[in-house]
Amino acid sequence: MKKYALIIDHISCWGCKTCEVACKQENDAPEGVKLIDVFEGGFSAVDDKTDVIFQSNVCMHCDEPPCVDSCPEQAIAQRDDGIVVLDEEACTGCRLCMDACPYHAISFDPQKDVAKKCNLCHHRVDNGLIPACADNVCLAHCIYFGDPDAVQRQINEKHLRRNR
Repeated sequence: MKKYALIIDHISCWGCKTCEVACKQENDAPEGVKLIDVFEGGFSAVDDKTDVIFQSNVCMHCDEPPCVDSCPEQAIAQRDDGIVVLDEEACTGCRLCMDACPYHAISFDPQKDVAKKCNLCHHRVDNGLIPACADNVCLAHCIYFGDPDAVQRQINEKHLRRNR
């Protein structure tokens, strides 16, 4: 079975937040609910130049996701391809998954009283597409989707070319 990963090259991110907008539009997330969150992660100083470092927080679709075991309603499951999905119909809003997530990547929808998380746009992936946030909307071209090893090689090659 093919495994998928969404990997963000944080070194290349400049904080445009188009991934947030694409995700919100694709998943019809209500105001205040973010399935991907871009934020200032600090500063770096090199040769008298200070740069803002941006971080993107999104579900990591862990190999052994703690959110799955924490859900008493079994509303969260990991598919054979590694994608961790949350069934909002089965969710009771207990928020135990939010506490269990080491990345704080699960949000809460107070209007529906359910947890929400990145489902890696599995509805798109199942139709041969890539997640909305990775579909050429990222202006810095720093969001990658696919086989985890192939994606990491692609990012490493990009940085090697940049540093030459």
